[in-house]
Amino acid sequence: MARIPAVNRNEATDPLATTFNTVKAKIGMVPNLYATFAQSPAVLDAYLAFSSALTKGQLTAGQREVLALAIGQTNQCQYCLSAHSLLAKGAGLNPEAIKNARNSSSAEPLNDALARFAVKVVKQRGVLSDEEFNAAKAEGLSDALIIEVLAHVALNTLTNYTNHIAATDIDFPVVPL
Repeated sequence: MARIPAVNRNEATDPLATTFNTVKAKIGMVPNLYATFAQSPAVLDAYLAFSSALTKGQLTAGQREVLALAIGQTNQCQYCLSAHSLLAKGAGLNPEAIKNARNSSSAEPLNDALARFAVKVVKQRGVLSDEEFNAAKAEGLSDALIIEVLAHVALNTLTNYTNHIAATDIDFPVVPL
C-alpha cells in the first residue's frame, strides 16, 4: 500500500485535471507515479517538462530506455523497472537488450558506454576521476552526451526515489528486481 497516495484522477480539479487529461491522451493512462507527483502539481509539471525536453536531445528513445533500466536497476526501483521494461519494448528493445540494460550493458557499443557511465555516476554520486571521465570520452561519449546522461540520471533518480519513499503502487506488468 502506498505511503503517499496517488491523487485521485476523478477528483482532480483544474489545472491538475487538464494535466491528467493531457497525459492520458498522450500515453493512454495516468501512471500512479504521475498521480503521486501530483501531490505537488509543481513537481508533476516540472517532471513532465523535463522529461519532454529530454526527448529533443541526441539520445534515441531506445537509448533513453537503456539508461532508465540501468539506473532503475542500480537504484532497485521495481516500479520504474516494471514501467521501463514495457516502454523499452515499445522503443524497439528485445528481451535480451532489456536484460542487458538492467545489467548496465548493451550489445551496441555506444549504448553499452552510456549505460556503464550512467551507473558509475549513480554509484559514485557524480564523482569521477579524470581517468574515468576520459575513458567515457574515448568510448564515444561527447560532452553533449555526457550532459544528457547526467540529466537522465537526475530525472530517473527523482522517479526512483519518489517510488521508494511513496511506495507507489505498480500499475504496469510487474517485473522482479
